[in-house]
Amino acid sequence: MDVTPLIVFKNATLGYGRKIVLKDISFEINEGDYFGMVGPNGAGKTTLLRAILQTLKPMSGAVSFNPRSDAAMRFGYVPQRDTVDHIMPYTVHEVVMMGRYRQIGLFRLPRKEDHEIVLESLRHVGIEGLRGMSFRDLSGGQKQRVLIARALASKPAVLILDEPTNGMDLSSRVSILELIHTLHEENKLTVIMVSHLLDDVVNYVKRIALVEQSFFQVGTVDEVLTEKNLSAVYQLPVSVRSVDGAKAISIRGLRGDT
Repeated sequence: MDVTPLIVFKNATLGYGRKIVLKDISFEINEGDYFGMVGPNGAGKTTLLRAILQTLKPMSGAVSFNPRSDAAMRFGYVPQRDTVDHIMPYTVHEVVMMGRYRQIGLFRLPRKEDHEIVLESLRHVGIEGLRGMSFRDLSGGQKQRVLIARALASKPAVLILDEPTNGMDLSSRVSILELIHTLHEENKLTVIMVSHLLDDVVNYVKRIALVEQSFFQVGTVDEVLTEKNLSAVYQLPVSVRSVDGAKAISIRGLRGDT
């Protein structure tokens, strides 16, 4: 099956000032991908994400984007929840409307169409009934759905999520992961998800980047998330097992692991 590269890294070196974070990396993210990025804290996941969002230019090499249409490259970005200001008393509807600002234009009021898109986005994530509530009064899982709805309101072709399940309980994590999976399958969105929680990506994404400064690898989940690779990157004896048809990743030698 033919695939269309949307984002191409070619011998790209990324960093800040004179500090190199990732050196000479080459890979592609294709149209229709469900692409994950995992690795230890400080390994370069955020740096890679900034290059994709075009807020960081490569020090050398190139990061190129498919120019065939603006719509094909429209990004919907879902930041980490703890980076969002929870103090201002915005309603859910107002937060999701922020995703329309680029289309609305400077100093212009939202149109009927914009309000309809906001409601449609809220329906997509199952929280239309919360639209009048204050964002700061919501649970962590509800806030995450609001932020996903805000990204959807921009009518993206590519949905980018930075640690979307961080700090959630198991039930909320599974609910958000299933929502993202549905958006990928039913809305045909290209999804790029960054997470330090291996179990959150291993059974959902189709292709993955294992990000570490001296060990960078891209491929399918089975190719990349091996015991050998993970043990080398995390400097721990990692076990990868199949449990009831799903992959489970753990540290060998911990109580309960065999």
